[in-house]
Amino acid sequence: MQENKTTEQPSAWQPLRNKLFMAVWLATLASNIGTWMHSVGASWMMTSLSANPMMVALVQTVSTAPIVLFALPAGALADIADRRRYLLGTQIWMFLSALGLSYCTLQGITTDWLLIVFTFLLGCGSAMSMPAWSAVTPELVPKKQLHAAITLNGLGMNVSRAIGPAIAGYLISLYGVASVFFLNAFSFLAVIAVLVFWKRPSNKNTLPAERFLAAIKSGLRYARYSSLLPSILMRGVAFFVCASALWALLPILVSDRLHSGASIYGILLACIGVGAVACALVLPAIRQRIRSDNLVRLATLIYGCTLAVLATQNNIYLLSSAMLLAGACWIAVMSSLQVAAQASLPDWVRARGLSVFMMVFMGGMAVGSLIWGYLAKRYGIESSFLAAAGGLVLGILGTWRYSTSGYESVDFTPSQHWPLPIVDKAPEHDQGPVMVTIEYIVDSEKLTEFHRFIGQMQKIRKRDGAYYWDLYQNTAQADHYIECFMVESWLEHLRQHDRVSVSDKALQEKISACLINGSTKTINHYVAARFHK
Repeated sequence: MQENKTTEQPSAWQPLRNKLFMAVWLATLASNIGTWMHSVGASWMMTSLSANPMMVALVQTVSTAPIVLFALPAGALADIADRRRYLLGTQIWMFLSALGLSYCTLQGITTDWLLIVFTFLLGCGSAMSMPAWSAVTPELVPKKQLHAAITLNGLGMNVSRAIGPAIAGYLISLYGVASVFFLNAFSFLAVIAVLVFWKRPSNKNTLPAERFLAAIKSGLRYARYSSLLPSILMRGVAFFVCASALWALLPILVSDRLHSGASIYGILLACIGVGAVACALVLPAIRQRIRSDNLVRLATLIYGCTLAVLATQNNIYLLSSAMLLAGACWIAVMSSLQVAAQASLPDWVRARGLSVFMMVFMGGMAVGSLIWGYLAKRYGIESSFLAAAGGLVLGILGTWRYSTSGYESVDFTPSQHWPLPIVDKAPEHDQGPVMVTIEYIVDSEKLTEFHRFIGQMQKIRKRDGAYYWDLYQNTAQADHYIECFMVESWLEHLRQHDRVSVSDKALQEKISACLINGSTKTINHYVAARFHK
């Protein structure tokens, strides 16, 4: 038995045997290295263009703020459009934006606000592509390799974080910041080449794709009524807002307090990446010994201690050690939250759900950067770092009851156990609203269990498309209940049939077990009648 279990566990490197995944992974690695080089170059260039800490922090803000603005539209497009063509368009956008910034810098016409504009344009492209990249991974590898593939993606991101800043610091010191911007521009060409040659299978869903605005609405509805995602988002807010202080204020610390150049800044950022990579390699073993919730709390606490070191120490070796720890803690928290978010979403809404997670991530970083930049300008970077460290500790206490686990027992595989509705005349797809009623005859001894399970079903109905739900009790027969929910159209109800999962089926079976022996559920469908007055 043990032998079978072992053979079912894929190697951490197994997805790289898939030529398509390996090509995408290598191309995105090159692109991410270029992105980190741009981040170093833009932040460092801003310190020479403006002495205002707010302007330096604004570079971080405009890099991440587009996620807040465009994550939901991007997630909707990634779920309803051809992802290959969509990603191709975003990569071309970023290539042209990076090339424009490179040219302006080489010509010596880049100002502080022009740098902000180009960084914002690159942030827009990144915001539009991130949900699609996250959702496309299951298309590139078999399901049994998905966890390993997600781990490799995280590892690649942190390898790029270790390599990119070091390369950027070296190139800036030798050839100037324009060289970094040019290399970032051409790093997008590798991704474009892979997308051009990717032969993506067509979508086999027989139902028409969701409309754009409706897709955004259903994504938000799912995030609101999901039993797992809201807790993950709360933990994310508590961490990202305060953790952003490191990224926003580190260039100011290097230039103003250490009086050092871009090479030292690059080395410190590289230490963050090295710490993250080292932690990623041992994280599976750590997770076997520490629960996910406790791992997030511990990593958050240690990360706060590294911010306190930044506030009080000037020794480069001590700061480098602190950055190694910060990188390890960053990947521990990020990977825990990302895996939880991925696992808490079914395929049909994965990009939209992940876009909400990214909004929290990048929104927290953007808002936090402005807060810590303002505090640094008013009270100094030391006070700002200490305030962020204190905020992380308070965040641990404030989110203690929000769990990031529980997804292990949820199976989002479509059960396909709902029979097609019996119809005398099939309604038009856009006809609606549609009302569905389900009648139950409940065993009086199991009434408490029935109420508990039906309360869980309420969230599932709303999560999967219902805009109205209620439970009614027959005044003449107290054991007779009618569950009623409404959806916007007949097509939306047909989508509910596709969305019901294995875990939802298990809950429905628990509800059926609460009924009087021999009784069955009575299901009726009603669609708004079209008539002439």
